[in-house]
Amino acid sequence: MKFTPFLLATVLVGLVQGQLNPHFVPNHSGIVHLFEWKFSDIAAECERFLGPRGFGGIQLSPVNEYVIVQRGNARPWWERYQPVSFKIVSRSGNEQDFLDMSRRCNAVGVRLYVDIIINHIHDDVDMAAHPGDAGDGVGHGVGGSTAIPRNWDFPAVPFTLADFNPSCQITNWNDPIQVRDCELLGLPDLNQALPNVRDRSVDFLNHLIDLGVAGFRVDAAKHMWPVDLEVIFNRLKNLDTSFVFAAGSRAFMMQEVIDGGPHEGVRKYEYVHLGTVTEFMYSNYVGRAFVGNDALVWLQNLGEEWGLLPSEQALVFVDNHDNQRDHGAGGQGGNILTHKVPRPYKMATAYAAAFPYGQLRIMSSFFFADGDQGPPEDINNNIISPSINPDGSCGNGWVCEHRWPAITNMIHFRNVCWGTPMVNWWSNGQNKIAFGRGNCGFVAFNNEAQQDFLEVLQTGLPAGVYCDVISGNKVGNACTGKSIQVLPDGRASISIARDAADGVIAIHLQSRL
Repeated sequence: MKFTPFLLATVLVGLVQGQLNPHFVPNHSGIVHLFEWKFSDIAAECERFLGPRGFGGIQLSPVNEYVIVQRGNARPWWERYQPVSFKIVSRSGNEQDFLDMSRRCNAVGVRLYVDIIINHIHDDVDMAAHPGDAGDGVGHGVGGSTAIPRNWDFPAVPFTLADFNPSCQITNWNDPIQVRDCELLGLPDLNQALPNVRDRSVDFLNHLIDLGVAGFRVDAAKHMWPVDLEVIFNRLKNLDTSFVFAAGSRAFMMQEVIDGGPHEGVRKYEYVHLGTVTEFMYSNYVGRAFVGNDALVWLQNLGEEWGLLPSEQALVFVDNHDNQRDHGAGGQGGNILTHKVPRPYKMATAYAAAFPYGQLRIMSSFFFADGDQGPPEDINNNIISPSINPDGSCGNGWVCEHRWPAITNMIHFRNVCWGTPMVNWWSNGQNKIAFGRGNCGFVAFNNEAQQDFLEVLQTGLPAGVYCDVISGNKVGNACTGKSIQVLPDGRASISIARDAADGVIAIHLQSRL
């Protein structure tokens, strides 16, 4: 087929738009990362909570076979990032479990995005610690596959020495060739320019598409050449229409590129034609403000003016599984908020959900005492399922931030006000801010340690009594938390005590009595 320049441009734009589209069903938004959850538990969570509460999708931990790393009686979370094969088998379940989860989640309007590892394969870390290895360098996968990484021998894929870049370490992070062709943390680096490497990656991703996924989170995208990723992505199938995806839909892409600024040798802008890109600096800037190292007033124009990506290209988050453990944070350190400081964390997440910038991902964690600790497990290293407490929170060692009422209700706020502009910005010049979303929602924040928030502000909302969705819910014709009276002219008296349990209030059209 001969392409005219206009037709070719139209086709390319279509592919890019597809890879920016998360394929949310109507009245759903936001992606929650159910970090290390089992497939059966994810399916149940889709049906009982995520679908009914309007969450758009789930980022899954890597689903393919990885090496067993034994640390005493426990297993670290990062063993999942050391693949042995592309078989779908892990501590989360097998391929049949995955398919059951996919059917059940898609049926209730919750999409799935798999964290994929196609940059590298596992090294020989801790091999001798695995029972039966006896120091022979054989890595044992969770599905029974074996490999000898020191010989570049991975028969379960298969990969051999010919599929890897020559061994070298990254010593200069300003050198894009080193960053992309040398070994990240000593992990054998695959050469994505080679036909076999491309074929194996395409086969794996297409198989996941057959199983109903809506897209992928591309681990270590920064460490692969964009031209190679483009070839791989363009060879992928359209999404499977049997899972109610529109004909011609393309996989949504979330590419992990840690970009700390102009000093970096590899920049986020090099990947935006392939899909969304992780905006780690957003996490830093929002964290700085709600930690108290910057004033909230500066957040009024957070976005491109700050050197961030255009909104539709940016995947934004308050924290992720790496930077909440001080891994891969790009030097952001103490600016990263996590569940360990609930009040500012809920405020920052409420801001991220209400502010019209970026594609939002919510972290859902397990409790950890050190940065290597894996998910809750029994004495046989089987992952323990989250329990659900009477108040809706999680137990058995799981944090489940997505179930915190303030966060759940702000996803609903985001859905109600989807596509509306920010209006009626107000601040005291420092750490009290408020803004509306069109004529459908309004939020206010008080991060002043010594001052109450007492202001009469324009909300843009119709007159009525509204339930604050941070402190409670609308139940029947009453509020279980605070109520706010909006006058006929759209103004309301907003009050947030300096020592309030939650330093934010939020109202929207569907919270009106």
